[in-house]
Amino acid sequence: MASPCEKGGGGRVIDPVMKPSEVHVDNPYPQAWGPPTSYATRSGKVVCVMVGLPARGKSYVARRLSQYISFFYGSPCKVFSVGDHLRRLLNGTFKRADFFDDCNEDARALRRKASESAVAELCEWMNQTSPKRRRVSVTESAEGAACNNYMSGDFGAVAIYDATNSTKDRRAWLLEQLRGLGAKVIFLEVICNDEARVTDYIRSWKLNDVCSQDLSMEDAIADMRARIAHYEQVYEPLSERELSWIKFVDSGQEISLNNIRGFLASRIAQFLLNLHVHQRPIFFSRHGQSEYNRLGKIGGDSRLTEHGEDYARALAEWVDREVKLDADGKPRPARLWTSSLQRTILTARHIRHDQIMLPNGLEWVQCRPKMFRNLDEIYAGLCDGMTYEEIAKQYPEEATARKADKFEYRYPRGESYGDLISRLEPMAHEMERSHETLVVVAHQAILRVLYAYFMELPREACPDVSIPLNTVIKITPTSTGCVEERFTLLPNLKGKELDPASH
Repeated sequence: MASPCEKGGGGRVIDPVMKPSEVHVDNPYPQAWGPPTSYATRSGKVVCVMVGLPARGKSYVARRLSQYISFFYGSPCKVFSVGDHLRRLLNGTFKRADFFDDCNEDARALRRKASESAVAELCEWMNQTSPKRRRVSVTESAEGAACNNYMSGDFGAVAIYDATNSTKDRRAWLLEQLRGLGAKVIFLEVICNDEARVTDYIRSWKLNDVCSQDLSMEDAIADMRARIAHYEQVYEPLSERELSWIKFVDSGQEISLNNIRGFLASRIAQFLLNLHVHQRPIFFSRHGQSEYNRLGKIGGDSRLTEHGEDYARALAEWVDREVKLDADGKPRPARLWTSSLQRTILTARHIRHDQIMLPNGLEWVQCRPKMFRNLDEIYAGLCDGMTYEEIAKQYPEEATARKADKFEYRYPRGESYGDLISRLEPMAHEMERSHETLVVVAHQAILRVLYAYFMELPREACPDVSIPLNTVIKITPTSTGCVEERFTLLPNLKGKELDPASH
Protein backbone atom coordinates (compact mmCIF):
# COMPACT_ATOMS: atom_id res chain seq x y z
CA MET A 1 0.00 0.00 0.00
CA ALA A 2 1.39 3.39 -1.01
CA SER A 3 2.40 5.75 1.72
CA PRO A 4 0.29 8.95 1.97
CA CYS A 5 3.53 10.93 1.86
CA GLU A 6 6.51 9.99 -0.29
CA LYS A 7 10.03 11.30 0.02
CA GLY A 8 11.55 13.05 -2.94
CA GLY A 9 15.23 13.72 -3.65
CA GLY A 10 17.22 14.80 -0.63
CA GLY A 11 14.62 13.47 1.77
CA ARG A 12 12.14 16.22 0.88
CA VAL A 13 8.58 15.25 1.83
CA ILE A 14 6.08 15.57 -1.02
CA ASP A 15 2.51 16.05 0.11
CA PRO A 16 -0.09 14.04 -1.80
CA VAL A 17 -2.21 15.91 -4.30
CA MET A 18 -5.92 15.15 -4.32
CA LYS A 19 -7.30 15.03 -7.85
CA PRO A 20 -10.52 17.00 -8.44
CA SER A 21 -12.34 13.89 -9.66
CA GLU A 22 -11.74 12.25 -6.28
CA VAL A 23 -13.46 15.02 -4.30
CA HIS A 24 -17.03 14.26 -3.16
CA VAL A 25 -18.56 16.80 -0.77
CA ASP A 26 -22.08 17.26 0.52
CA ASN A 27 -22.29 20.98 -0.29
CA PRO A 28 -25.81 22.16 -1.12
CA TYR A 29 -24.79 25.83 -0.66
CA PRO A 30 -21.52 26.25 -2.59
CA GLN A 31 -19.57 29.49 -2.59
CA ALA A 32 -20.47 31.18 -5.87
CA TRP A 33 -17.56 33.54 -6.44
CA GLY A 34 -14.37 31.55 -5.95
CA PRO A 35 -10.92 33.08 -5.57
CA PRO A 36 -10.59 36.85 -5.95
CA THR A 37 -9.25 38.06 -9.28
CA SER A 38 -6.83 40.32 -7.40
CA TYR A 39 -5.35 39.70 -3.97
CA ALA A 40 -5.75 43.28 -2.81
CA THR A 41 -7.84 45.56 -0.65
CA ARG A 42 -10.18 48.32 -1.67
CA SER A 43 -8.68 51.63 -2.78
CA GLY A 44 -10.28 54.96 -3.64
CA LYS A 45 -9.36 57.45 -6.34
CA VAL A 46 -5.67 58.15 -6.91
CA VAL A 47 -3.94 60.90 -8.90
CA CYS A 48 -0.24 60.46 -9.72
CA VAL A 49 1.45 63.75 -10.57
CA MET A 50 4.70 63.51 -12.52
CA VAL A 51 7.54 65.88 -11.55
CA GLY A 52 10.88 66.39 -13.30
CA LEU A 53 12.93 68.20 -15.90
CA PRO A 54 12.32 67.52 -19.61
CA ALA A 55 13.98 64.46 -21.19
CA ARG A 56 14.07 62.44 -17.97
CA GLY A 57 11.73 59.63 -19.01
CA LYS A 58 8.60 60.89 -17.23
CA SER A 59 6.25 59.99 -20.08
CA TYR A 60 7.73 56.50 -20.34
CA VAL A 61 7.29 55.91 -16.60
CA ALA A 62 3.75 57.31 -16.74
CA ARG A 63 2.78 55.06 -19.64
CA ARG A 64 4.23 51.88 -18.12
CA LEU A 65 2.68 52.66 -14.73
CA SER A 66 -0.72 53.23 -16.33
CA GLN A 67 -0.56 49.85 -18.09
CA TYR A 68 0.58 48.08 -14.92
CA ILE A 69 -2.28 49.46 -12.81
CA SER A 70 -5.03 48.93 -15.38
CA PHE A 71 -3.81 45.49 -16.45
CA PHE A 72 -3.07 43.81 -13.14
CA TYR A 73 -5.68 45.53 -10.98
CA GLY A 74 -8.43 46.25 -13.48
CA SER A 75 -8.57 49.87 -12.38
CA PRO A 76 -9.56 52.53 -14.92
CA CYS A 77 -6.32 54.41 -15.55
CA LYS A 78 -5.44 57.22 -17.99
CA VAL A 79 -2.47 59.53 -18.64
CA PHE A 80 -3.18 63.24 -19.12
CA SER A 81 -0.30 64.97 -20.90
CA VAL A 82 0.08 68.74 -20.64
CA GLY A 83 2.40 68.55 -23.65
CA ASP A 84 -0.45 67.17 -25.79
CA HIS A 85 -2.73 70.01 -24.71
CA LEU A 86 -0.03 72.57 -25.47
CA ARG A 87 0.53 71.16 -28.96
CA ARG A 88 -3.19 71.46 -29.65
CA LEU A 89 -3.17 75.09 -28.49
CA LEU A 90 -0.23 75.78 -30.81
CA ASN A 91 -1.81 73.87 -33.72
CA GLY A 92 1.24 71.62 -33.86
CA THR A 93 3.70 74.48 -34.35
CA PHE A 94 7.17 73.73 -32.99
CA LYS A 95 8.45 76.25 -30.44
CA ARG A 96 12.10 76.93 -29.78
CA ALA A 97 13.68 76.88 -26.34
CA ASP A 98 12.96 80.56 -25.57
CA PHE A 99 9.24 79.70 -25.50
CA PHE A 100 9.95 77.87 -22.24
CA ASP A 101 11.80 80.76 -20.62
CA ASP A 102 9.91 81.69 -17.47
CA CYS A 103 10.50 85.37 -18.30
CA ASN A 104 8.49 84.99 -21.53
CA GLU A 105 5.13 86.06 -20.12
CA ASP A 106 3.04 85.39 -23.24
CA ALA A 107 4.44 81.87 -23.55
CA ARG A 108 4.01 81.28 -19.82
CA ALA A 109 0.31 82.22 -20.13
CA LEU A 110 -0.13 79.66 -22.93
CA ARG A 111 1.63 76.98 -20.93
CA ARG A 112 -0.58 77.76 -17.95
CA LYS A 113 -3.65 77.47 -20.17
CA ALA A 114 -2.49 74.03 -21.34
CA SER A 115 -2.05 72.95 -17.71
CA GLU A 116 -5.53 74.15 -16.82
CA SER A 117 -6.99 72.32 -19.81
CA ALA A 118 -5.27 69.05 -18.85
CA VAL A 119 -6.44 69.35 -15.22
CA ALA A 120 -10.00 70.04 -16.34
CA GLU A 121 -9.97 66.98 -18.59
CA LEU A 122 -8.54 64.88 -15.76
CA CYS A 123 -11.20 65.99 -13.29
CA GLU A 124 -14.02 65.43 -15.78
CA TRP A 125 -12.76 61.94 -16.57
CA MET A 126 -12.29 61.09 -12.90
CA ASN A 127 -15.81 62.21 -11.98
CA GLN A 128 -17.35 60.20 -14.80
CA THR A 129 -15.31 57.03 -14.29
CA SER A 130 -16.14 54.37 -11.77
CA PRO A 131 -14.61 50.92 -11.19
CA LYS A 132 -16.27 47.75 -12.35
CA ARG A 133 -18.29 46.29 -9.52
CA ARG A 134 -19.87 42.88 -9.14
CA ARG A 135 -23.46 43.08 -8.02
CA VAL A 136 -24.12 40.55 -5.26
CA SER A 137 -27.36 38.67 -5.83
CA VAL A 138 -30.18 38.40 -3.33
CA THR A 139 -29.25 34.82 -2.49
CA GLU A 140 -25.62 35.81 -1.87
CA SER A 141 -26.42 38.73 0.42
CA ALA A 142 -26.40 37.87 4.11
CA GLU A 143 -29.16 40.44 4.68
CA GLY A 144 -31.31 38.94 1.93
CA ALA A 145 -31.23 42.14 -0.13
CA ALA A 146 -29.25 43.03 -3.21
CA CYS A 147 -26.21 45.23 -2.64
CA ASN A 148 -23.61 46.91 -4.84
CA ASN A 149 -20.52 47.14 -2.66
CA TYR A 150 -16.86 46.95 -3.59
CA MET A 151 -15.40 43.49 -3.65
CA SER A 152 -11.83 42.91 -2.51
CA GLY A 153 -9.54 44.01 -5.32
CA ASP A 154 -11.82 46.74 -6.71
CA PHE A 155 -10.26 50.17 -7.15
CA GLY A 156 -11.35 53.66 -7.92
CA ALA A 157 -10.00 55.40 -11.01
CA VAL A 158 -6.31 56.29 -11.28
CA ALA A 159 -5.24 59.38 -13.25
CA ILE A 160 -1.64 60.28 -14.14
CA TYR A 161 -0.88 63.96 -14.76
CA ASP A 162 2.18 64.15 -17.00
CA ALA A 163 4.07 67.47 -16.90
CA THR A 164 7.21 69.01 -15.38
CA ASN A 165 5.40 70.50 -12.33
CA SER A 166 8.80 71.87 -11.44
CA THR A 167 7.99 74.42 -8.69
CA LYS A 168 6.38 74.29 -5.29
CA ASP A 169 3.86 76.92 -6.36
CA ARG A 170 2.76 74.81 -9.33
CA ARG A 171 2.37 71.72 -7.14
CA ALA A 172 0.35 73.70 -4.57
CA TRP A 173 -1.86 75.00 -7.37
CA LEU A 174 -2.42 71.43 -8.59
CA LEU A 175 -3.43 70.25 -5.14
CA GLU A 176 -6.01 73.02 -4.98
CA GLN A 177 -7.42 72.08 -8.40
CA LEU A 178 -7.68 68.43 -7.44
CA ARG A 179 -9.14 68.97 -3.97
CA GLY A 180 -12.74 68.51 -5.11
CA LEU A 181 -12.07 64.99 -6.37
CA GLY A 182 -11.42 63.59 -2.91
CA ALA A 183 -8.55 61.61 -4.41
CA LYS A 184 -5.23 60.66 -2.88
CA VAL A 185 -2.50 62.62 -4.69
CA ILE A 186 0.96 61.06 -5.08
CA PHE A 187 3.79 63.05 -6.64
CA LEU A 188 6.31 61.04 -8.66
CA GLU A 189 9.62 62.79 -9.36
CA VAL A 190 11.80 61.30 -12.10
CA ILE A 191 15.49 62.25 -11.82
CA CYS A 192 18.27 61.33 -14.26
CA ASN A 193 21.87 62.30 -13.49
CA ASP A 194 23.35 60.36 -16.43
CA GLU A 195 23.95 62.86 -19.25
CA ALA A 196 24.36 60.08 -21.81
CA ARG A 197 20.95 58.75 -20.85
CA VAL A 198 19.46 62.26 -21.13
CA THR A 199 20.88 62.53 -24.64
CA ASP A 200 19.25 59.18 -25.49
CA TYR A 201 15.91 60.54 -24.24
CA ILE A 202 16.33 63.64 -26.42
CA ARG A 203 17.14 61.52 -29.48
CA SER A 204 14.06 59.38 -28.85
CA TRP A 205 11.92 62.51 -28.45
CA LYS A 206 13.26 63.91 -31.74
CA LEU A 207 12.52 60.71 -33.65
CA ASN A 208 8.92 60.56 -32.39
CA ASP A 209 7.94 64.25 -32.22
CA VAL A 210 6.23 65.29 -35.47
CA CYS A 211 6.53 68.98 -34.58
CA SER A 212 10.35 68.93 -34.66
CA GLN A 213 10.84 66.99 -37.88
CA ASP A 214 12.30 70.03 -39.70
CA LEU A 215 15.21 70.17 -37.24
CA SER A 216 18.38 68.15 -37.66
CA MET A 217 19.29 65.81 -34.82
CA GLU A 218 22.10 68.14 -33.73
CA ASP A 219 19.81 71.21 -33.72
CA ALA A 220 17.11 69.28 -31.82
CA ILE A 221 19.58 68.18 -29.14
CA ALA A 222 20.95 71.72 -28.75
CA ASP A 223 17.47 73.24 -28.57
CA MET A 224 16.27 70.72 -25.99
CA ARG A 225 19.38 71.33 -23.90
CA ALA A 226 18.55 75.04 -23.94
CA ARG A 227 14.95 74.28 -22.96
CA ILE A 228 16.17 72.15 -20.04
CA ALA A 229 18.41 75.04 -18.91
CA HIS A 230 15.36 77.33 -18.68
CA TYR A 231 13.55 74.79 -16.49
CA GLU A 232 16.63 74.30 -14.31
CA GLN A 233 16.59 77.99 -13.40
CA VAL A 234 13.26 77.63 -11.59
CA TYR A 235 13.29 73.92 -10.71
CA GLU A 236 12.56 72.97 -7.09
CA PRO A 237 12.96 69.27 -6.27
CA LEU A 238 10.30 67.60 -4.18
CA SER A 239 10.93 68.32 -0.51
CA GLU A 240 7.48 69.10 0.89
CA ARG A 241 7.20 66.71 3.83
CA GLU A 242 3.42 67.13 4.06
CA LEU A 243 2.94 65.61 0.59
CA SER A 244 2.96 61.99 -0.54
CA TRP A 245 5.78 61.44 -3.00
CA ILE A 246 8.13 58.95 -4.60
CA LYS A 247 11.51 59.87 -6.06
CA PHE A 248 12.68 57.67 -8.94
CA VAL A 249 16.40 58.27 -9.50
CA ASP A 250 18.53 57.03 -12.41
CA SER A 251 16.18 54.36 -13.76
CA GLY A 252 15.42 52.92 -10.33
CA GLN A 253 18.95 52.76 -8.93
CA GLU A 254 17.64 54.82 -6.04
CA ILE A 255 14.09 55.31 -4.80
CA SER A 256 12.88 57.33 -1.82
CA LEU A 257 9.37 57.49 -0.40
CA ASN A 258 7.53 59.98 1.76
CA ASN A 259 4.12 59.50 3.33
CA ILE A 260 3.18 56.54 1.09
CA ARG A 261 0.27 54.58 2.56
CA GLY A 262 -2.26 52.10 1.24
CA PHE A 263 -2.12 48.99 -0.91
CA LEU A 264 -2.19 50.54 -4.37
CA ALA A 265 0.33 53.26 -3.44
CA SER A 266 2.72 50.63 -2.12
CA ARG A 267 2.28 48.53 -5.30
CA ILE A 268 3.14 51.59 -7.38
CA ALA A 269 6.32 52.02 -5.34
CA GLN A 270 7.24 48.34 -5.73
CA PHE A 271 6.63 48.47 -9.47
CA LEU A 272 8.98 51.45 -9.76
CA LEU A 273 11.64 49.52 -7.84
CA ASN A 274 11.77 47.09 -10.77
CA LEU A 275 11.24 49.48 -13.68
CA HIS A 276 14.11 50.60 -15.87
CA VAL A 277 14.52 52.04 -19.38
CA HIS A 278 17.36 49.89 -20.73
CA GLN A 279 16.31 48.32 -24.03
CA ARG A 280 16.59 44.54 -24.17
CA PRO A 281 14.59 42.05 -26.24
CA ILE A 282 12.20 39.49 -24.75
CA PHE A 283 11.47 36.28 -26.68
CA PHE A 284 8.23 34.33 -26.18
CA SER A 285 7.85 30.75 -27.39
CA ARG A 286 5.22 28.13 -26.76
CA HIS A 287 6.42 24.61 -26.11
CA GLY A 288 6.72 22.29 -29.08
CA GLN A 289 3.69 20.28 -30.08
CA SER A 290 2.65 18.04 -27.18
CA GLU A 291 0.79 14.74 -27.20
CA TYR A 292 -2.27 16.56 -25.86
CA ASN A 293 -2.00 19.14 -28.67
CA ARG A 294 -2.09 16.26 -31.14
CA LEU A 295 -5.11 14.72 -29.42
CA GLY A 296 -6.95 18.03 -29.01
CA LYS A 297 -6.89 17.84 -25.21
CA ILE A 298 -6.41 20.89 -22.95
CA GLY A 299 -4.11 21.18 -19.98
CA GLY A 300 -2.37 18.10 -18.65
CA ASP A 301 1.36 17.43 -18.42
CA SER A 302 2.05 15.43 -21.57
CA ARG A 303 5.36 15.02 -23.37
CA LEU A 304 6.33 16.25 -26.84
CA THR A 305 5.45 14.58 -30.11
CA GLU A 306 8.12 13.90 -32.73
CA HIS A 307 7.17 17.20 -34.37
CA GLY A 308 7.51 18.90 -30.98
CA GLU A 309 11.03 17.47 -30.70
CA ASP A 310 11.86 18.89 -34.13
CA TYR A 311 10.80 22.32 -32.90
CA ALA A 312 12.85 21.97 -29.71
CA ARG A 313 16.00 21.34 -31.77
CA ALA A 314 15.18 24.16 -34.20
CA LEU A 315 14.61 26.52 -31.26
CA ALA A 316 18.01 25.69 -29.77
CA GLU A 317 19.77 26.46 -33.04
CA TRP A 318 17.79 29.68 -33.47
CA VAL A 319 18.59 30.84 -29.94
CA ASP A 320 22.30 30.35 -30.60
CA ARG A 321 22.09 32.65 -33.63
CA GLU A 322 19.46 35.22 -32.70
CA VAL A 323 19.37 35.45 -28.90
CA LYS A 324 22.88 34.91 -27.59
CA LEU A 325 24.48 37.35 -30.07
CA ASP A 326 23.81 41.07 -30.43
CA ALA A 327 23.46 43.00 -33.70
CA ASP A 328 27.27 43.15 -34.02
CA GLY A 329 27.66 39.38 -33.56
CA LYS A 330 29.09 39.74 -30.07
CA PRO A 331 27.91 37.50 -27.18
CA ARG A 332 25.30 39.07 -24.91
CA PRO A 333 23.99 37.65 -21.63
CA ALA A 334 20.68 35.84 -21.91
CA ARG A 335 18.25 34.23 -19.46
CA LEU A 336 15.92 31.26 -19.98
CA TRP A 337 12.65 30.66 -18.14
CA THR A 338 10.25 27.72 -18.39
CA SER A 339 7.20 26.52 -16.53
CA SER A 340 7.32 23.45 -14.28
CA LEU A 341 5.43 21.33 -16.84
CA GLN A 342 7.51 18.85 -18.78
CA ARG A 343 6.51 20.01 -22.28
CA THR A 344 8.22 23.38 -21.75
CA ILE A 345 11.23 21.83 -20.01
CA LEU A 346 11.64 19.35 -22.86
CA THR A 347 11.32 22.11 -25.44
CA ALA A 348 14.12 24.12 -23.84
CA ARG A 349 16.45 21.25 -23.00
CA HIS A 350 18.53 21.44 -26.22
CA ILE A 351 19.50 25.08 -25.64
CA ARG A 352 23.21 25.17 -24.81
CA HIS A 353 24.52 26.84 -21.67
CA ASP A 354 27.82 28.35 -22.79
CA GLN A 355 29.93 30.44 -20.45
CA ILE A 356 30.88 33.98 -21.44
CA MET A 357 32.84 36.73 -19.72
CA LEU A 358 30.92 39.91 -18.86
CA PRO A 359 32.52 43.38 -19.14
CA ASN A 360 32.79 43.51 -15.33
CA GLY A 361 34.99 40.40 -15.39
CA LEU A 362 32.38 37.96 -14.05
CA GLU A 363 31.47 34.72 -15.75
CA TRP A 364 27.93 34.30 -17.07
CA VAL A 365 26.20 31.01 -17.95
CA GLN A 366 24.10 31.57 -21.05
CA CYS A 367 20.42 30.61 -20.79
CA ARG A 368 20.77 28.83 -17.46
CA PRO A 369 17.27 27.27 -17.17
CA LYS A 370 15.06 28.64 -14.43
CA MET A 371 11.69 27.04 -13.72
CA PHE A 372 8.62 28.92 -12.41
CA ARG A 373 5.31 27.36 -11.43
CA ASN A 374 3.79 30.81 -12.01
CA LEU A 375 4.34 30.09 -15.72
CA ASP A 376 2.29 26.85 -15.70
CA GLU A 377 -0.66 26.80 -18.08
CA ILE A 378 -4.04 28.01 -16.87
CA TYR A 379 -5.56 25.20 -14.78
CA ALA A 380 -8.70 23.73 -16.32
CA GLY A 381 -9.83 22.05 -13.09
CA LEU A 382 -12.38 19.30 -13.73
CA CYS A 383 -11.87 19.82 -17.48
CA ASP A 384 -8.12 19.14 -17.36
CA GLY A 385 -7.20 16.58 -20.02
CA MET A 386 -10.55 16.81 -21.84
CA THR A 387 -11.26 17.87 -25.42
CA TYR A 388 -13.66 20.73 -26.04
CA GLU A 389 -16.12 18.25 -27.54
CA GLU A 390 -16.02 16.25 -24.30
CA ILE A 391 -16.53 19.40 -22.24
CA ALA A 392 -19.54 20.40 -24.35
CA LYS A 393 -21.04 16.92 -23.88
CA GLN A 394 -20.36 16.42 -20.17
CA TYR A 395 -20.60 20.05 -19.00
CA PRO A 396 -22.82 21.89 -21.52
CA GLU A 397 -23.44 24.78 -19.11
CA GLU A 398 -19.68 25.29 -18.77
CA ALA A 399 -19.17 25.29 -22.53
CA THR A 400 -21.92 27.90 -22.91
CA ALA A 401 -20.52 30.09 -20.12
CA ARG A 402 -17.02 29.93 -21.58
CA LYS A 403 -18.27 30.89 -25.03
CA ALA A 404 -20.23 33.83 -23.60
CA ASP A 405 -17.25 35.43 -21.82
CA LYS A 406 -13.90 33.76 -22.28
CA PHE A 407 -12.05 36.29 -20.13
CA GLU A 408 -14.27 36.11 -17.04
CA TYR A 409 -14.98 32.38 -17.32
CA ARG A 410 -13.45 30.21 -14.61
CA TYR A 411 -13.09 26.47 -15.19
CA PRO A 412 -14.88 24.38 -12.52
CA ARG A 413 -12.35 24.05 -9.68
CA GLY A 414 -9.90 25.72 -12.02
CA GLU A 415 -8.76 29.18 -13.05
CA SER A 416 -9.94 32.14 -15.09
CA TYR A 417 -7.88 34.66 -17.02
CA GLY A 418 -8.34 37.03 -14.09
CA ASP A 419 -6.78 34.44 -11.77
CA LEU A 420 -3.96 33.96 -14.27
CA ILE A 421 -3.22 37.69 -14.38
CA SER A 422 -2.89 37.75 -10.58
CA ARG A 423 -0.60 34.72 -10.73
CA LEU A 424 1.61 36.39 -13.34
CA GLU A 425 2.01 39.77 -11.63
CA PRO A 426 5.24 38.68 -9.84
CA MET A 427 6.62 37.50 -13.17
CA ALA A 428 5.91 40.90 -14.71
CA HIS A 429 7.95 42.50 -11.91
CA GLU A 430 10.80 40.09 -12.63
CA MET A 431 10.64 40.78 -16.35
CA GLU A 432 10.61 44.56 -15.84
CA ARG A 433 13.62 44.20 -13.54
CA SER A 434 15.75 42.08 -15.87
CA HIS A 435 18.45 43.91 -17.85
CA GLU A 436 19.45 40.82 -19.85
CA THR A 437 17.89 39.31 -22.94
CA LEU A 438 15.16 36.89 -21.85
CA VAL A 439 13.68 33.75 -23.43
CA VAL A 440 10.37 32.54 -21.98
CA VAL A 441 9.21 29.05 -23.04
CA ALA A 442 5.69 28.69 -21.72
CA HIS A 443 2.07 28.07 -22.72
CA GLN A 444 -0.61 29.69 -24.83
CA ALA A 445 -2.69 31.37 -22.11
CA ILE A 446 0.43 32.40 -20.17
CA LEU A 447 2.03 34.05 -23.19
CA ARG A 448 -1.24 35.70 -24.14
CA VAL A 449 -1.25 37.49 -20.80
CA LEU A 450 2.42 38.49 -20.88
CA TYR A 451 2.17 39.62 -24.50
CA ALA A 452 -0.94 41.72 -23.82
CA TYR A 453 0.73 43.37 -20.84
CA PHE A 454 3.90 44.40 -22.66
CA MET A 455 2.09 45.42 -25.84
CA GLU A 456 -0.20 47.63 -23.72
CA LEU A 457 -3.42 45.86 -24.65
CA PRO A 458 -6.43 45.85 -22.29
CA ARG A 459 -6.59 42.82 -20.02
CA GLU A 460 -9.88 41.72 -21.58
CA ALA A 461 -8.04 41.26 -24.91
CA CYS A 462 -5.90 38.39 -23.57
CA PRO A 463 -8.03 35.49 -24.91
CA ASP A 464 -7.85 36.90 -28.46
CA VAL A 465 -4.05 37.15 -28.70
CA SER A 466 -2.57 34.80 -31.30
CA ILE A 467 0.27 32.64 -29.91
CA PRO A 468 0.80 29.89 -32.52
CA LEU A 469 3.00 26.82 -32.19
CA ASN A 470 6.44 26.73 -33.85
CA THR A 471 6.78 30.51 -33.57
CA VAL A 472 9.05 32.83 -31.59
CA ILE A 473 7.69 36.29 -30.77
CA LYS A 474 10.30 38.98 -30.14
CA ILE A 475 9.24 42.15 -28.36
CA THR A 476 11.62 45.02 -27.69
CA PRO A 477 10.51 47.65 -25.15
CA THR A 478 11.31 51.22 -26.26
CA SER A 479 10.53 54.67 -24.88
CA THR A 480 7.38 54.83 -27.04
CA GLY A 481 6.16 51.24 -26.74
CA CYS A 482 7.15 47.70 -27.66
CA VAL A 483 8.26 46.69 -31.15
CA GLU A 484 7.11 43.19 -32.20
CA GLU A 485 8.65 40.67 -34.60
CA ARG A 486 7.55 37.07 -35.27
CA PHE A 487 9.67 34.18 -36.53
CA THR A 488 8.20 30.87 -37.71
CA LEU A 489 10.83 28.18 -37.14
CA LEU A 490 8.93 25.17 -38.48
CA PRO A 491 5.95 24.80 -40.82
CA ASN A 492 2.86 23.19 -39.34
CA LEU A 493 2.15 19.61 -40.35
CA LYS A 494 -0.94 19.69 -42.54
CA GLY A 495 -3.53 17.18 -41.50
CA LYS A 496 -1.49 15.88 -38.57
CA GLU A 497 -1.12 18.74 -36.16
CA LEU A 498 -3.98 19.62 -33.90
CA ASP A 499 -3.53 22.88 -32.03
CA PRO A 500 -6.88 23.61 -30.38
CA ALA A 501 -7.57 27.19 -29.39
CA SER A 502 -6.92 26.09 -25.85
CA HIS A 503 -8.30 28.12 -22.99
